Amino acid sequence: MKIFDEFKKFISRGNVVDMAVGVVMGTAFTKIINSLVTNIITPVISVITGKVNIADLSVTVSEALVIPYGQFLQAVIDFLLIAASVFLMVKVFNALKDKFSKTEVAPEAPSEPEPSKEELLLTEIRDLLKKN
Repeated sequence: MKIFDEFKKFISRGNVVDMAVGVVMGTAFTKIINSLVTNIITPVISVITGKVNIADLSVTVSEALVIPYGQFLQAVIDFLLIAASVFLMVKVFNALKDKFSKTEVAPEAPSEPEPSKEELLLTEIRDLLKKN
């Protein structure tokens, strides 16, 4: 029964729920990014490069050994495209968030700092000297 209570306490913490929401949102966001790279960015790159399919590149060492290095290069390019897409989307999101979260607050007039004890004493002495 102790393990069940510990599990219940663990699962009811806010961090677990936040993490679950993050995983679900991350999965949905991954589909968006993969679609952006596969359906928009990659076709544009293939038009620019002359429809070269990098994934098909390989080196044949012998009949028994073929090294398909193009698949590795394609994975690296996919990673870089996905990373750049995520970076740009986050940058746009943060810019929009900053734009809409700013509230116009009138700047406060700079106030004079309070005089120190020495300044107060000197002011009193000056005022007393002026009287006499």
